[in-house]
Amino acid sequence: MSATTAAGRRTGEGTRAAIQRVALDLFTSRGYETTSMREIADQLGIKKASLYYHFAGKEDIVRSLFERRGHEAEEQLEWLRQQPRTPHLVRDTVMRWVDSFSEEKMQGIRFLTTNPLLAQSLDRGAGDRIGEALSQLAQALSELLPDQSPVFGLRLRMALLSINAAVVASTNGNYTDAEILAAARASAIAAVDALF
Repeated sequence: MSATTAAGRRTGEGTRAAIQRVALDLFTSRGYETTSMREIADQLGIKKASLYYHFAGKEDIVRSLFERRGHEAEEQLEWLRQQPRTPHLVRDTVMRWVDSFSEEKMQGIRFLTTNPLLAQSLDRGAGDRIGEALSQLAQALSELLPDQSPVFGLRLRMALLSINAAVVASTNGNYTDAEILAAARASAIAAVDALF
């Protein structure tokens, strides 16, 4: 489904995505607590009532971001389950996950890192969905490893979370998103290759 109509107006799906993108940008640059729903609506050029049509409030917007990423993790797990068991499946799966990170998703990691109390309060529900799907993915991948020890399972999880580590490690530096992603990819590849 297209996010805009032929006349250039956003569809409901396109409006929700635009709200998520603008809200995340404002939450990251101005702070979650200081950003109002009015500011989000103004930034989008829509009425506040239109914003409330899509989201009940700021927490609802953040929860929707969790839910979207949780859905992506579930899709990744389903993709893995449908693949033939080849020697490169673990590496292909980890890299498919790492490569799925966009600038917006990296911004989401930054937001959650700088708002840990909010992340914890929202972790019940949608946040659990991401964690559960990633745990299932890691478990399914660890069953493909030649060594089933817990240490190897942990190293595999670290490879899956290499993008999170790279984003957090880059906070005090002046790195581009492309450089952060490249570092995460290299770290994930090295971690996975060391498992075999």
